[in-house]
Amino acid sequence: MDGPPENDVCSICHGNFHVPCQSNCSHWFCANCILQVWDHGSALQACKCPLCRRPITLLVPSDSASRLHRDPVVPEVLRRIEHYNRHFGQHNSSLFQRVRDLPFLLRRLLRDMTDPQRSLPFVIRARVYLAVILSGIYVLSPVDIIPEGILGIIGLLDDLIIMFICFLHVAALYRSVLLFRHGGS
Repeated sequence: MDGPPENDVCSICHGNFHVPCQSNCSHWFCANCILQVWDHGSALQACKCPLCRRPITLLVPSDSASRLHRDPVVPEVLRRIEHYNRHFGQHNSSLFQRVRDLPFLLRRLLRDMTDPQRSLPFVIRARVYLAVILSGIYVLSPVDIIPEGILGIIGLLDDLIIMFICFLHVAALYRSVLLFRHGGS
């Protein structure tokens, strides 16, 4: 699903979505509405999501938004989204923020990887597959940093850490792709 849920409305203007975009916290807004929230706050800080109060460091317009190019407002709104993403999308975020963004990024990545209509650069696709395969081999191999045979369930800790690092790496790769697509860099 590339757009907001059916029968949903923008939580800011309470109207049908016009140029829908999704924030890194997975909430959908009209692009102009969320940019107005940012305009009324500090221009030097990322705006906070009106629903969950998380800092919005990435705005991803739906694919349908780019098809509305006949509407004279849309190119300006998309340009402002690119400006927002360039300004706030490349800030080094904390590990906690990266973990909170994982569901959003991994869901979108999985959709991009499985949909033949979408394209990911070959290098990114290869790096994602390589990271997943290597972490899978580590998890399935009998060689462990913390052996399960000796420490039991605690021995699974290194497997979980490797999977977590893999997910963080893959999410960071995909975030860079989204920033390139929607940040104009």
